[in-house]
Amino acid sequence: MKRSYYKLTAFWLTVMLFFCTCNKENLNLLPLSESEAGFYKDDDQFFMAITGAYAELANIYWYGNNNPNHGLWMLPGDDLTSEGDYNFTEFFNHIDPGDNKIEWIWRVYYGLISRSNLILEKIEEAPSDPSVHISLETSEKIKGEALFLRSLAYYKLWNLWGTAPLINKRIKDIGNTEQPNSKVTELLDQAITDLPLASTLLPESWNDINTGRVIRDAAFGLLGKCLVFRADYYRLSDPGRANSDYLASIEAFNKITTRSLDGVAFGDNFSYMKENNSESLFEWQASLSHGFEKLWLNNDFDIGGMHSYWGFFNGAWSYWDGHPFIPTQKIINAFEPGDPRIAESFDTTSDPRFNGYEWLKYVKNLGPDALTASLNNPRILRFADILLLKAEAVLQSGGNKTASIGLINQVRARARGSSSPVPADHNLNETNPDTIMQWIMDERFRELSGEDDHRWFDLKRWHYAGFIDLSTWDAGDKGFSSAYPVFGFHDFYEATKGKMWLPIPESEIETNRNIIQNDGYSKTAN
Repeated sequence: MKRSYYKLTAFWLTVMLFFCTCNKENLNLLPLSESEAGFYKDDDQFFMAITGAYAELANIYWYGNNNPNHGLWMLPGDDLTSEGDYNFTEFFNHIDPGDNKIEWIWRVYYGLISRSNLILEKIEEAPSDPSVHISLETSEKIKGEALFLRSLAYYKLWNLWGTAPLINKRIKDIGNTEQPNSKVTELLDQAITDLPLASTLLPESWNDINTGRVIRDAAFGLLGKCLVFRADYYRLSDPGRANSDYLASIEAFNKITTRSLDGVAFGDNFSYMKENNSESLFEWQASLSHGFEKLWLNNDFDIGGMHSYWGFFNGAWSYWDGHPFIPTQKIINAFEPGDPRIAESFDTTSDPRFNGYEWLKYVKNLGPDALTASLNNPRILRFADILLLKAEAVLQSGGNKTASIGLINQVRARARGSSSPVPADHNLNETNPDTIMQWIMDERFRELSGEDDHRWFDLKRWHYAGFIDLSTWDAGDKGFSSAYPVFGFHDFYEATKGKMWLPIPESEIETNRNIIQNDGYSKTAN
């Protein structure tokens, strides 16, 4: 009976399809949704387009259908570890080019670049198209936002992959889809080229309705950060170029006028109740779906929940059988007893899943109704990070050592607040540059631990600059302090020739004949 029903259904579907396709009127149907030809016509439509670019960031920090991607950039460092079998904490067998997290993040960042490039193209074309009615103010602001978001993607791609393709124009034909590897620091170079222009277009602030959109100081902050990273990369091979970048980064940092540590407690940076405070330069604006969590859908245009996810920190039920990310013994030992940041960073626990300590940043104050998704914003760029980068640039460019130490002490003073003598200020009379640099590295470790990709990116750039040597690090406390018994970092380091870059995704290697795999992985390109 079921077979006859299926045959009859198939017959009628065939008949209907025949008559529908033969009817000429059906060949002139309007598109079911907005087409490109009818879009990008006014301020509102350009606003929707830039919102779509921001939406790609949500695909980085979301739940991922019980497969969050955060371990890719958080676990390789020496601040977090896990007893779980994660490639990114054990470095065992290097890392698989077919790993779905590598594939996903690569695609998201290039999606962000693609959307930014499209917006930049449409803004460029607008003055010569009489059908477009966009105000100069709107076009400038959105152009600045697109340049910033694209630069952020370049910064991330360089730190993760190093030689990812540089695509700064919209690809319109299939012949241009197979872009080659970028060379050396070309990704950072492009960001450093674009961000000064972005800073001239972006507003100093937005009204409350637009909270979270990129501000001018964010462009200055990211520009300075990219310059310090490039300086570190060239410090040993081209000291003159490095020094020039350090000086340029100081100039960029000095232009930040609206951000401050004043009135912002350390823990405010990880609480949903203190989002977008005066320390924050840029953070992803998370939200929750009302009444129903659509966690299996991508966070794109609010099809899924535009939320962030932190269940890997607190071992939430939603993380199922995943092993939580926990503080390493190294970061636990890095704090002086009495440092108020300890209570905001980690705590002891008898829960056997956590090996004695659980991480608190971002999960101490998740927000109401945070069953699985969270409205607690990931902080991507904050002022304490900037102050410590500036301290480093001042020191490494031969600037005033007292000024450099003073910047470190600003972060330490905020950390101790008014209730603790710890951490005390460093001696402003110290003159040994190695000692001061160690203070900077130690303070970044404590202040930024467990946040986004700060630690892993810091470790690599400091290795490139010669401040530390990762070639001999192991799983012990003096190295990565990994909780996982199989730890193959040394093999990973040797195979990647000290670059420590991820493999270009297998799918890109298979479809792009002009791409070459990074060192340490198969070099085969079709």
